[in-house]
Amino acid sequence: MQYPFVPPHFPAAAASSGGGSDSNFSLTFAPAARLGSLVSENAIIVFGRRGCCMSHVVQRLLFGLGVNPTIYDLDEEDEPTVAYELSRIISCAASGGSNPAAVQLPPFPAIFIGGKLFGGVDEVIAAHISGDLVPLLRRAGALWL
Repeated sequence: MQYPFVPPHFPAAAASSGGGSDSNFSLTFAPAARLGSLVSENAIIVFGRRGCCMSHVVQRLLFGLGVNPTIYDLDEEDEPTVAYELSRIISCAASGGSNPAAVQLPPFPAIFIGGKLFGGVDEVIAAHISGDLVPLLRRAGALWL
């Protein structure tokens, strides 16, 4: 199984990423713009800590449903920056881009479906048990059944 290449750091020098489905991204983007692009351009994206068992649970559930989510594995030192940028993306989306308020990001893994924050592992498991997850994934274009 091949995952798109997502670098864990945001280098200041201009470079292009290599391989995967994200090869059209330039690393010269600011972190917020790059993360915003990842969120808006992928039907489903999972932001999780590298090696986290809860991230693994969400990934296995989605793979089992036939979904191929974009996975963004965070290193521990990148977590505060990415969490801050994701909360800014969420607050800007909620306020229509004006006067972003502070938004509480769920603990990682954070799952975005259809460009919107769906929640964490608890919300994904609850939606799966209630039968709401598959229709949501279909509407987002992440599942073709």
